[in-house]
Amino acid sequence: MKKDVNKSAPLSMDFKMLWAGQTLSISGDQLLLLALPLLAIEIIGASAAQATLLPFAMFAPFLLIGLQVGAIIDRIPRKKTMMVCDLVQFFVFGTVAILAMTGFLTFWLLMGLVAIGGVSVVFFQIAYSSYTPDLLSGEVDIQRGNTRLTFSESTARTLSPMIGGPMIATFGLIATVFINAATFLLSFFSLLGIKTQSKKLEPKPIVKGWMKKDIKEGLKFVFSNRKLEPMLLCSLVYVFFLCMVEFSLVLYCREVLKLDITVIGFIVGATAAGLPIGNLICTKLTKIYGTSFVLVFGATVSVIGIALVPVMGHFNSIIGLIAVSVFHGIGEGAFTPTAMTIRQTVTPTELLGRVNAVQRFLVWGAIPLSSLFTSLCIKLVGLSPAMWIGGIGSILCLVPLLRKEILDDMKNLYNRKLSLDSDNN
Repeated sequence: MKKDVNKSAPLSMDFKMLWAGQTLSISGDQLLLLALPLLAIEIIGASAAQATLLPFAMFAPFLLIGLQVGAIIDRIPRKKTMMVCDLVQFFVFGTVAILAMTGFLTFWLLMGLVAIGGVSVVFFQIAYSSYTPDLLSGEVDIQRGNTRLTFSESTARTLSPMIGGPMIATFGLIATVFINAATFLLSFFSLLGIKTQSKKLEPKPIVKGWMKKDIKEGLKFVFSNRKLEPMLLCSLVYVFFLCMVEFSLVLYCREVLKLDITVIGFIVGATAAGLPIGNLICTKLTKIYGTSFVLVFGATVSVIGIALVPVMGHFNSIIGLIAVSVFHGIGEGAFTPTAMTIRQTVTPTELLGRVNAVQRFLVWGAIPLSSLFTSLCIKLVGLSPAMWIGGIGSILCLVPLLRKEILDDMKNLYNRKLSLDSDNN
């Protein structure tokens, strides 16, 4: 019997532990996206404009300390960093639930606690995306691993709001926040079970100006790379306008469409229902058409879906909202793991923390800015116009991908395929 030489070896148990822990943590995060704005409005008495500021508190630390954290992560153990961050998140959201239950939680106290959690998220995300390649070997395994991680994230983003709506309706908002806190504790224990330690980085002396020098090295590498720069600029614009739609969607469904919380959970979950499909096809698309094509394809499909969300909302079509959100998710599901693999494979290990920090600084840093802009739009023109601005504005993310280097990559691969097809014939 002929051996299948193309069959990949199973991924390691350590990677599967990381995979399981990250899935739990992301599931809890998705419950928060549904629960926190409603908790702020229904239990604390905050306004809709105030509730949309909560993502600002969570993601503003990426703008304030993101680059500095990248320099630090390239000098300390990445696995231990993630474990500490999980414990911080557990205590932060456990405290939010206890204060809400006892009546001592105010809006500004909630903002402060969420900001502390946000600092932890900065360290965790940069360490996590830098640690994953340590558990995998070679570009093929890294692509497979990133696809599985993104698939889990997609599934969590799909199912958690669908489960969260009935959960909130049955057990209440405070219990949902408690459950979220527990997911971080479970993630901590999954990391504890991983035997593979972070790759030992070459010790660097702590001298005056070391952080500034390290940050400059990371920025120079990113903005001199022909794929990283346009890819990150595309992601920045995309996330800014996507978040306008996502931040408005829960409140739009509640305040404008007058939908039940269970239905809202299904709509928010359906926003990510296409992501697993995109995750599953991105590896095959990359092998056939190359990474540059997958980036352009993914961004284009995503934007079409996002731009149609306010259209379907205008016609009060729940089925339409679900359908265009699935379409958007297919594109994002193809784009995300491909972009992650490119970033991890073109970057040397000793620079990976800083390069991931630049990515988080630009892309995740767009989230708090989008939160502020969305809050201002809602206050000045209302929820519906904010949805339209986000949907139409997302089209601008395609402009950076029109760079000559990206288009040349696609053209060269197409010419090579034509040449190979001609030789075969």
